[in-house]
Amino acid sequence: MSDAPAGPSSVTGSLPLYKNPKPINVQAHKGKGLSFTDKPFGFLAEQHFVPLTMGEFAPASARFPVIFLGERKTPVAAMGIQAGVNLFVDPETGQFEQFAYLPAFVRRYPFVAASHTEDKERFTVCVDEGSHLYSNTPEEPFFGADDQPTPFLERAIDFVRRFENDVKTTESFVARMEELDLFDQQSATFQPRDGQGQPNGEPQVVASYWGISGEKLQKLPAETLVELRDNTYLGAIYAHMISMAAWEYVITRAALRQGVNATMGDLAPPPAPES
Repeated sequence: MSDAPAGPSSVTGSLPLYKNPKPINVQAHKGKGLSFTDKPFGFLAEQHFVPLTMGEFAPASARFPVIFLGERKTPVAAMGIQAGVNLFVDPETGQFEQFAYLPAFVRRYPFVAASHTEDKERFTVCVDEGSHLYSNTPEEPFFGADDQPTPFLERAIDFVRRFENDVKTTESFVARMEELDLFDQQSATFQPRDGQGQPNGEPQVVASYWGISGEKLQKLPAETLVELRDNTYLGAIYAHMISMAAWEYVITRAALRQGVNATMGDLAPPPAPES
């Protein structure tokens, strides 16, 4: 359940991309809204990991490795192999790659939900006042002359509401994977090669993360596999596993971005998921 944008309240915590999220209300935000720039995804250029919900694993898997990070096993799309570099955002134009899947986490920006401490089923819709899209002379205002939310803001609130439902589904998926002890520590490696395509030096670790173990999955009882099939979890598991093939694509993009060929041998790995 989401709160209507009425009186002011407060929000705490932090999220990737967000600098200064504030609850939307007519007192604080009448006359405010969003204005769009010629670099629409410039705000994403330094985010190499972008959170995903379970239903996004399949469309994301065509371009990005879908991995799990940290103690909470947060699923993310790996859009780069170095902190601060998103390989799918053009650094000059701020455009996102045309045919790559754009996660809902990005599409809802600069809006976000803040949960209520006393009632986790309730949340307040916030806007990032630190966003470059936030404007005092908006193209898309939040409130009309009658102090009611504009159709633009109503659509944004509805999108945030649906996104929060997807987040809950994803949390249930991760919890079930942990109950079944399907996670293990995994890593992506790159094998440098010479001009003839022969191995040249030791393989390099470019990412460390949590992943779902195929070996553990095979050992599950038949009735558990049926359960995972019927609740759609099995499809998400396979999408995650298939997405591992995208590491080669991402690593090659990193080589091209750095101005070296695909036989590179000096890419610095990102920090481990928990760091």
